[in-house]
Amino acid sequence: MSYEMPEFARQSPRHHTEQAARADRNELAGAIRRSCHALLLQQSLEGFWCGELTADTTLESDYILLQLWLHQPEGAEWNPPTRARIEKAARAILERQMPDGGFNIYAGGPADISATVKAYCALKLAGVATESDPMRRMRARILSLGGLQAANSYVKINLSLFGLYPRKYVPTIPPEITLLPGGVLYEMSSWTRSILVPLSIVQACGNNRRAPEGFNLDELLRPGGSLALPRRRGISLIFHHLDRAFKVWETRGPKRVRGAAIRQAEKWVLDRTRHTEGLGAIYPAMMYFIMALDALNYPLDHPDRVEAIRHFESLLLETEGRFVFQPCVSPIWDTALCAFALGEAGVNGDARLTAAADWLISKEVRRKGDWSVKRPDTEPSGWAFEFANEFYPDIDDTAMVLLALMHAKGSNPQAQAAAERRAIHWLLAMQSEDGGWAAFDVDNNWAVLNEVPFADHNAMLDPTCPDITGRVIECLCRRGMAADESVRRGVRYLLKVQEKDGSWYGRWGVNYIYGSFLAMRGLIASRSADAVDAVAKAARWLRTIQNPDGGWGESCASYERDHFVSAPSCPSQTAWAVLGLLASGDRNSTQVRRGIEFLLDRQRAGGTWPEDATTGTGFPNVFYLTYGMYRDYFPLLALAASRGYLPQ
Repeated sequence: MSYEMPEFARQSPRHHTEQAARADRNELAGAIRRSCHALLLQQSLEGFWCGELTADTTLESDYILLQLWLHQPEGAEWNPPTRARIEKAARAILERQMPDGGFNIYAGGPADISATVKAYCALKLAGVATESDPMRRMRARILSLGGLQAANSYVKINLSLFGLYPRKYVPTIPPEITLLPGGVLYEMSSWTRSILVPLSIVQACGNNRRAPEGFNLDELLRPGGSLALPRRRGISLIFHHLDRAFKVWETRGPKRVRGAAIRQAEKWVLDRTRHTEGLGAIYPAMMYFIMALDALNYPLDHPDRVEAIRHFESLLLETEGRFVFQPCVSPIWDTALCAFALGEAGVNGDARLTAAADWLISKEVRRKGDWSVKRPDTEPSGWAFEFANEFYPDIDDTAMVLLALMHAKGSNPQAQAAAERRAIHWLLAMQSEDGGWAAFDVDNNWAVLNEVPFADHNAMLDPTCPDITGRVIECLCRRGMAADESVRRGVRYLLKVQEKDGSWYGRWGVNYIYGSFLAMRGLIASRSADAVDAVAKAARWLRTIQNPDGGWGESCASYERDHFVSAPSCPSQTAWAVLGLLASGDRNSTQVRRGIEFLLDRQRAGGTWPEDATTGTGFPNVFYLTYGMYRDYFPLLALAASRGYLPQ
């Protein structure tokens, strides 16, 4: 099978004088050198990198509500032992209030009703006067957005635990889900499972919690708005009736069955806290796990409870003037990307990359997790996202680690080769029927689950996506597997899901720029003749969306509108676009040159880049992420890839 380079990529480069070309090469080499130095300075002594991973104010708001759960009030007084931290959390929330009174969920975004309701409740609990200017503006913004009734189901569930929203109007999550036959629980996404099971215990056992006497949120209710769950049609209506049945079951069902269900749910969550740093190693699951242990009357000094709180609080970034919770931590992801970028930049055979390789190899997952329900005969391998999360190895991380290990060579070549073989076999086994790859599971696409009443967190499923599929294909092809049938199936998947404008959807990064650059790199690595036109079309699209300043930027609003929405240029998204264009063979166009110049012009003297944009995705339209190191290793990767574009 032959591969033909696109026509524009065969055109002669723009005329440069020899002196100008030499200056360009020197500038690029200097920028790469500074960037490599900056990354290496951030490496830990153990060999890993771990940048900050931050989100919106909902995490700090939930922390305050968790304190109410753990430290119940006496009458109207609420003076928990964590009062000092609660006040710090309240200040951290207030610092991020928007001029219109609301709180957004991504940089530059509009006020979000759920985030704003959470903030109002948390601040009121913390003692911020309801008639203060921030609270008055917040209240007005909530009412203008539809009132408390318009918040999502998880906000309402949390409030209902304290009598702040009618329990009869929130979805019921019965612990009996762990007893259902046929593996129904495993048709939900891994993160949904790790949230719902402990939450089902909380709902079943935590009916005795309360807010301070006289505390309510009635002022947030919009007059005339319905408190009830939305009534829909079709499958949604069936789930609505099921929810009513669950509520009857709660009060009238056999206590023996309910008791067995709670015990099974308890066992399920406890099993999944072994060999990991907290349930699911993510904030919401860890929070509900603490609440579940408390609801089950685990004593304060019980090892599981102590460990659960320790893992939860390890997510906190706290200084005298700062209080920010991370939704999780990203050491394996950051380490793999740093090592790969450094290797692509020419840092090979360095002792620091050896340390990174040794650390990564030590983190290979060797126990079966939830993924094995559908792949019981596959040998465990792969890598998680966090320091330890062995029930949930991540397909995306695994592919990225395998790419990094092409450059980073550990001190034990035999152990590294064995780990790589196992991980490749695991990746191949985790390909879904449609030819694509998802994040944690295989064939996790039971669309009917999107109709359940608590599915408005937009993450009930873990379907295949172009960004992960593109990275997996690149990984396999760079290891000599371009002719493998799994790669051909992956290529067919990418060609099938390409958008009409030539872009690809990005599930885990914002958004079409992210999905496109990874799909393009995977397709080009496959050297499939069928991919040439698709990649050229994507390259044309990337060139059309470049900002006037030479960079690229995309708003999280593109998820809501289902098409690209421009935003101010930023280093990480500019790097993605440049990487996509370079992969396509476009090494000489004005757009590529201006994109590279954008990165060169904005690099700080120390080798890093400034960036305030939100470019990571948790749950589209619901929860977004800011990766502290994206602004540094992706530009390095783009500059390293661009070295060949300059005239020699």
